[in-house]
Amino acid sequence: MKVWILNFLYFPEDKSAYIPAAIEFLIFAVICILVFRWILKKSKKQEEQTKELEKRILNERDIEQQKKQK
Repeated sequence: MKVWILNFLYFPEDKSAYIPAAIEFLIFAVICILVFRWILKKSKKQEEQTKELEKRILNERDIEQQKKQK
């Protein structure tokens, strides 16, 4: 089992082969962070819009209930 894992993994003697992989990883990590922050920003904006909509609906309901009471 251990021999199979060691044959599967590739560790190059020339460590400069890691450089492109590290650069690619950094690019994808930065993109992931930017997308995550963008999603959070959009989510907060939608949350504010939803709260505003909820306030308007509750205000309209209160107005209708007051009209029915009169």
